[in-house]
Amino acid sequence: MLRRLFGGKRYWNTVLHLAIPIAIQNLLTSSFVLVDTLMVGQLGDVSLAAVGMAGQWSWLLNLTLFGFSSAASVFFSQYYGDENLEGIKKTYGIVLAFLSIAVLGFTVLGFLFPRSIISIFNRNGKVLEIGSRYLKIAVFSYPAIALNQIIGVLLRSTGRAKLPMYVSVVTTVLNAFLDYGLIFGKFGMPELGIEGAAIATVISAWVGPLIVLCIMIYQKDEIVCAPLRELMSFSKGDVKLFFTRALPVIINEMLWGLGTFTLNVIYSNMGYEYYAAMTILKTFDNIVFAFFVGLNNSCCIMVGQEIGGGKIKMVIKDAKRFALLVPLLAAITSVCIIIFRRELIGIFNTSGTITQLTIDTAYSIMAIYAMEFPLRNFLYVVITGIFRSGGDTKTGMKYDLSCLWFFGVVAAAVSAYIFRLPFIWVYGLSLIFDDWPKVVLCIRHFFSKRWIMPVTETGREALREYKKEQNKMS
Repeated sequence: MLRRLFGGKRYWNTVLHLAIPIAIQNLLTSSFVLVDTLMVGQLGDVSLAAVGMAGQWSWLLNLTLFGFSSAASVFFSQYYGDENLEGIKKTYGIVLAFLSIAVLGFTVLGFLFPRSIISIFNRNGKVLEIGSRYLKIAVFSYPAIALNQIIGVLLRSTGRAKLPMYVSVVTTVLNAFLDYGLIFGKFGMPELGIEGAAIATVISAWVGPLIVLCIMIYQKDEIVCAPLRELMSFSKGDVKLFFTRALPVIINEMLWGLGTFTLNVIYSNMGYEYYAAMTILKTFDNIVFAFFVGLNNSCCIMVGQEIGGGKIKMVIKDAKRFALLVPLLAAITSVCIIIFRRELIGIFNTSGTITQLTIDTAYSIMAIYAMEFPLRNFLYVVITGIFRSGGDTKTGMKYDLSCLWFFGVVAAAVSAYIFRLPFIWVYGLSLIFDDWPKVVLCIRHFFSKRWIMPVTETGREALREYKKEQNKMS
């Protein structure tokens, strides 16, 4: 029974081969943020909150990047399953071209108007001053972050998940070394405080893609280092096909990001101590979530390659396994979080500079976060791992945006500004109203199988045959 439910050797070999390197890479990337947060936390609540608020601008950029890369992974994995290298190169070229425009916009605005961006969250003079100093430097890491993300997605979708992981080891160690040296003036470096943290982020961010590109050039990789004329050989038809599937994902991520951005504005305007607590939670969430990102990416790649190769029955079986496995593992993780949350939060206050209000708030919201964790991971794997990689990029968008904006954001705004409820209630109600209706909608759509939408002719033909077979059986 368990073998049939969770798969045999074939399933687990593939999952672990893909999930472990991706999970380790994301863990290292999250450690990158953790190191920043821990070291900046030694400078006090104000600096911690200011960097967290500045980080929201790069977080919006990351959502845009995630939208493009998620859409691209649908094409990369399905084309790879169909052995269509030309299709992969054209998709790679389209994404590079359009991401360049987006990154330029975020970088220029962040550099020219850092104070205006920080003021969206909080108007405390010290927060504005420190956050602006940090953001004006950190924006120069954005082009590197974009390049690193799209190359990483391309490598993972074509079965090469280990190289990004190894590179992340180098950049994480480098970031920790530079952070410590430039913030506190160690190893003969100047003591630059908050600016030092930003400079460390920029240098470390650029090292990653430069290492990968050098290795790919040395190996004469025919996809990552394809001639520019091949990458830009896409036609209007290719762009139209890409954006037919990609636009719902991009709109989803950007509007979902704007909704979450709005929630963060509500949270931060209730007091910078509360937002400092949220910064601690988000940093911890990045660490815990890393393993589930690995599982989700392995789901994306497996489902995409199987659909592209026309293996419809295998797709359905593997999708069911992921939909059960992910929330089960998340529930186990939740129990551990609740038991050890006080010790985990204590890591961020080793210097004793964080106020008791921030610590107490972090303690409470981590318990709420833990209880919602299985639902959030179920939604994550179903919407981004199954629906999107299956080719259905619109349904997840509708569910995500309608539940977030009509329920989650409204619940937070009403509870904060009309009923004047405590911060803990505002945070908890926003999660409940966002997640619970979405779970019901996603379960219904999952069992309908209408999310199976191949982009390759091999996949489309296999789906037609599968539907004929099902009609005969019924």
